[in-house]
Amino acid sequence: MHRSSTASASTTRLSAIGVAVALAGGMLVTLTPTAAHARAAAGASLPFTSVEAESASTTGTKIGPDFTQATLASEASGRQAVRLSSGQRVEFTVPRAANAVNVAYNVPDGQSGTLNVYVNGTKLAKTIAVTSKYSYVDTSWIAGAKTHHFYDNARVLLGQNVQAGDKVAVEAASTQVTVDVADFEQVAGAATQPSGSVSVTSKGADPSGQGDSTQAFRDAIAAAQGGVVWIPPGDYKLTSSLNGVQNVTLQGAGSWHSIVHTSRFIDQTSSSGSVHIKDFAVIGEVTERVDSNPDNFVNGSLGPGSSVSGMWLQHLKVGLWLTGNNDNLVVENNRILDTTADGLNLNGSAKGVRVRNNFLRNQGDDSLAMWSLNAPDTNSSFESNTISQPNLANGIAIYGGTDITVKNNLISDTNALGSGIAISNQKFLDPFHPLAGTITVDGNTLVRAGAMNPNWNHPMGALRVDSYDSAIEATVNITNTTITDSPYSAFEFVSGGGSGYPVKNVNVSGATVANPGTVVVQAEAQGAAKFSDVTASSVGAAGVYNCPFPAGSGTFSLNDGGGNSGWSSTWEDCSSWPQPGQGNPDPDPGRNLAKGRPATATGSQDVYTPGKAVDGDANTYWESANNTFPQALTVDLGSAQAVRRLVLKLPPATAWEARTQTLSVLGGTDGSSYATVVGPQGYRFDPASGNKVTVALPGGTSVRYVRLNVTGNTGWPAAQVSEVEAYLTS
Repeated sequence: MHRSSTASASTTRLSAIGVAVALAGGMLVTLTPTAAHARAAAGASLPFTSVEAESASTTGTKIGPDFTQATLASEASGRQAVRLSSGQRVEFTVPRAANAVNVAYNVPDGQSGTLNVYVNGTKLAKTIAVTSKYSYVDTSWIAGAKTHHFYDNARVLLGQNVQAGDKVAVEAASTQVTVDVADFEQVAGAATQPSGSVSVTSKGADPSGQGDSTQAFRDAIAAAQGGVVWIPPGDYKLTSSLNGVQNVTLQGAGSWHSIVHTSRFIDQTSSSGSVHIKDFAVIGEVTERVDSNPDNFVNGSLGPGSSVSGMWLQHLKVGLWLTGNNDNLVVENNRILDTTADGLNLNGSAKGVRVRNNFLRNQGDDSLAMWSLNAPDTNSSFESNTISQPNLANGIAIYGGTDITVKNNLISDTNALGSGIAISNQKFLDPFHPLAGTITVDGNTLVRAGAMNPNWNHPMGALRVDSYDSAIEATVNITNTTITDSPYSAFEFVSGGGSGYPVKNVNVSGATVANPGTVVVQAEAQGAAKFSDVTASSVGAAGVYNCPFPAGSGTFSLNDGGGNSGWSSTWEDCSSWPQPGQGNPDPDPGRNLAKGRPATATGSQDVYTPGKAVDGDANTYWESANNTFPQALTVDLGSAQAVRRLVLKLPPATAWEARTQTLSVLGGTDGSSYATVVGPQGYRFDPASGNKVTVALPGGTSVRYVRLNVTGNTGWPAAQVSEVEAYLTS
């Protein structure tokens, strides 16, 4: 969706305001349910198996993991990839019987080249063309956007069958190529023409792709009313869109065999319906996002009782941008790749639409969206879809609507400006119809979902409920959710427009959260949610961040329904954001381990709270209660670390006089027992030399909790520290 309205957040937002399918060992696998939590598997049933390049054998260089906006690793599946220079290769172990492979890759901007392909060490005559033509998209009108959409997909039929355990390698032939993931598939032979159908070639279509087949398609559609238009194997070029499409089936020989080349396939505002489109590919030439252009596979209406299935849609702005009457539409078993905007958007008035069992990768906006503009989307669902790498918005977004279901979807690796799933009253335009009735969010699995919002300068959770432009009045039931490795929070409740509208009537039950980078619950709106049977493990910072915005707008109540565990702690300093811990691997060994970590103290004076000592700003500081020693400041590093050096700072301003503080360093691993690491000494802080001191820690030190025990200060009758920095290096 066009997201220029997010600019309001940048001007009003303040900084402090089961069964699953998952990637395991570099491969898409289905996890077996336990008896207590048996339910349908999350994600689509796919005809291919994906293998991550970083899990394969390579002579190249692995990059990542990284969660930083606008980097190659952060946009990659698994947040990792393999960079190949010319002559380097990555060799995949084939996971299943296959005769075809699709490769997600990147080449530097402005370049193109080829990948050589090897099967069990033998070089094939076929190569895979790679290009930056469809990558490096800029959308300057979208607040917070940077150059994005780095990856592209290219496919090849191997010309032979390979079996599980065989080796398929790709080699950079002439330019640097970064390989992300390979999809191995057994492609069936081309289907035969249905009896009684009208072939587009009988109307003059050119299967070589050289001639313009637009009129032939139109003539075949006119001749086949009530029947089937057959698209034989071949490549067909269309130079303008089709319209007036109704009461007809458009059928190909399979999405690897029948290929239509056009950026605008169907563009029509209305249809009487019964349009069925299946089993071919539509591949466009969209290289930039121009929102005023209908560069979509379907733009508008297919009419009631229609369906889209078995399609391969690629290099378009949007797969399906659906307006008007699309009642009871079924969109299933499709692949939507490399769109510069949404994969599919139900743009108001959709009734009874079912979008299920689709695979979407590398969208430049929401992969799947419902937007209740002009009329509410009602009784519609996104179910059992697999979504990977939306690079400028959400995996699934529900903007308003009545009685909507989001069920059994697998969403991974969202990037900037988005969550895995967003349930939102962000309207963008009027007339907008907010969420109403019951919104069912059930059985979804979110992997590495959530992202930093550069407009708000704070993170977005893996699953977000957002009263952006109006209060959440609908009942929102979030059940049986699995959230793994979110770089930031698991569940976020926010009024993203900055007006403080409440989030109400939310029930969260049966969730499993593993390794969130910061917190399990990020509550920033007034309102309430009930939590039942929500279990968490390896939480990065604290269980709950509860700091409503705007300040004074009201509190958010977390109502305990029982069965919750692993996330009882609360982030106490609303003046600072918790920073990612275990959920966001940081490849920089020189990083400051203490920055943004939870800090506590034996006492503090006025506004000089413990969090000021780990906020990254040497001009703010912690000051203990005055006129009493000893005083202690404790920093939780999140996990045991081999700390070798502490840097202690006071504000560098010359208004501070030089002083000596006497202190010792203690360490612990459980937060209750501490041992002396460095005994008491006097440390001289002098503005002339930066007002900082370094404390060397002995080799073998491994601590999670670092405690400074201060027994004296010659410059003030209290302990004072503006920054505690902890480093792995000496």
